Amino acid sequence: MRILIIEDEKKVASFIKKGLEEEYFVADIAGDGKEGLKLSTSEEYDVIIMDIMLPYMDGITLIKEIRKREIVTPVLMLTVNDSIKDKVEGLDAGADDYLTKPFAFEELIARLRALLRRNENSKTSKLTVGDLVLDLQSHRVFRNNQEIILTPKEYSILEYLMRNSKKVISRTKLIEHVYDYHFDTETNIIDVYINKVRSKINTNFEKPLIHTIRGIGYVLKDDD
Repeated sequence: MRILIIEDEKKVASFIKKGLEEEYFVADIAGDGKEGLKLSTSEEYDVIIMDIMLPYMDGITLIKEIRKREIVTPVLMLTVNDSIKDKVEGLDAGADDYLTKPFAFEELIARLRALLRRNENSKTSKLTVGDLVLDLQSHRVFRNNQEIILTPKEYSILEYLMRNSKKVISRTKLIEHVYDYHFDTETNIIDVYINKVRSKINTNFEKPLIHTIRGIGYVLKDDD
């Protein structure tokens, strides 16, 4: 899943990004409100983590701008002020949840997962396509009850394909979702990873699940 972190404290932003990547998320960082608005309105994210105190555009104004543009991405608000008034103001502006600094990273992850479940209208902790199962909590993948070992990047690619099963995903769309926005889209590294994932998922099993749609992209589907 792809997360946008809007935080002007570089150490805090770096800490969150590193922790998210260890949990198999992809994360972008915006260092101020204006950059946050630009990224949140031009890129696709699953959740936005946003500090309230930001340069150039404060978090409350930023949330209102995002919602004004009909962007419904869940927003987790970070605040150093524990007052009810500030929290209510943020929630009324369009935030979905809040977390007071300093916070335990485990709580941040738990709140992110809750927002993702809420956004999908599902409390499932697993994705299933045919006999392929991806456990979102343990980050383990099984096919026909046989565990398949994936690297973090391979896992991210498979998760995105499974969340969009039966949909043809373009190469560009896949790159945008599993890499940060600084990634060089001209490189063929995504094709290398897709081939690795497909080999692990398709080889030695009766039915292939990952297919290439020539000239368009990739699709993961169970033909039955």
